Amino acid sequence: MAEAKKNILTPDGLKSLEDELQELKVVRRKEIAQKIKEAREQGDLSENAEYDAAKDEQRDMEARIEEIEQILKNAVVIDEKFEKGVISLGCYVLLEDISLGKEVTYHIVGSTEADILQNKVSNEAPIGRALLGKKIGDVVSVEGINQVNDFRVIDVQRK
Repeated sequence: MAEAKKNILTPDGLKSLEDELQELKVVRRKEIAQKIKEAREQGDLSENAEYDAAKDEQRDMEARIEEIEQILKNAVVIDEKFEKGVISLGCYVLLEDISLGKEVTYHIVGSTEADILQNKVSNEAPIGRALLGKKIGDVVSVEGINQVNDFRVIDVQRK
């Protein structure tokens, strides 16, 4: 769940990560490379604390670059002003199970929309697939193991 939430971004969150990545790749890499160069010029590296610190900083920076690139690769951007009543990732959906005559709540989650569409998230992914893009009042049929269940969308919320 934590991994899935990390990949769900608002447009501002996406821009923030892209800006951080640009800063790390363009500015920080040059700064750290300069620190390493200056430390090397001092001679013996075996006892050079400045060199060791710069190399640690370089390792941490490269790990952060890799982390951001992975998040951006799997990112699902959800507009904060999501269309009211339309189901997307991150929504809580109140459904009426028409077959059983009871209400159920379903949380649409996935690390990416592609994961939920490819049934990689959970055994409930077929419900998620069927619900994506639906609106309040829509009836959705989901084929189970031995039967087809019909659900009516009652409410959609972002929490």
